[in-house]
Amino acid sequence: MHDYKNAPLGIFDSGVGGLTVVKEILNRLPCESFVYLGDTGRYPYGPRSADIVRKFALQNARFLMGFGIKVLIVACNTASSVALDELRKWISIPIMGVIEPGAREAVKSTENGRIGIIGTVGTISSKSYQNAISAIEPAIDVFGKACPLFVPLAEEGWLDGEIPELVAHFYLDELLQKDIDTLVLGCTHYPLLKRTITKVIGGKIRVIDSAKSLIGELKKYLTDEKITSNNDDLYARFFVTDAPQRFSRIGTKFLEKKLEKIELIQIEL
Repeated sequence: MHDYKNAPLGIFDSGVGGLTVVKEILNRLPCESFVYLGDTGRYPYGPRSADIVRKFALQNARFLMGFGIKVLIVACNTASSVALDELRKWISIPIMGVIEPGAREAVKSTENGRIGIIGTVGTISSKSYQNAISAIEPAIDVFGKACPLFVPLAEEGWLDGEIPELVAHFYLDELLQKDIDTLVLGCTHYPLLKRTITKVIGGKIRVIDSAKSLIGELKKYLTDEKITSNNDDLYARFFVTDAPQRFSRIGTKFLEKKLEKIELIQIEL
């Protein structure tokens, strides 16, 4: 591949949630170009079977590989839970998911060895965070809770106020009884609701944002491998499989900056 250093990063998610990862890239890796694919036509991945999510992940990855990317970032927790091994069989470039970085950060953070994980039904039932944490520190107690309504709230921009708070109480009150001192936001949509979540759980519980943990590890990897971009000719391209206007509207909220050109593509089913 020509000029590997200045090749873009490739990022995919089931929808707009992965823009929390993009936001961290813009903040912490401002010299990197990237191509983002939001699979909005087949969103959400959370309730789907593992086999279907693996199939979608491979199709998304194949599309991004066409841009000569240097690292593939699976910004979707559900796809990170079930598809990374399959992707690594077919793709030779480095692949990073959101789960292992989030798990490592949570293990570092906890003092009482009791960690809560919130995510989609798919992420929680896969036990991927539980397994990743146990692999690092088997003595830690992990409590998972699926919070399926958080994603539509984030997508609709209902981030504060009575309804998000009621939903947060409904999901989180049970976790609070487990005496957790660390809570992992195991879905890239959830950082949008961080204010509401923090209000409900109180200020003493440390909140781990997997997107931030991932970009910390990505930055280190690019530096260690000496493949940090030194290109002035930066670009960011955004592709979706449906509803570009909706993506632009919600994405502008996520990134707190106007998303100009969203390109609509078809991925074969």
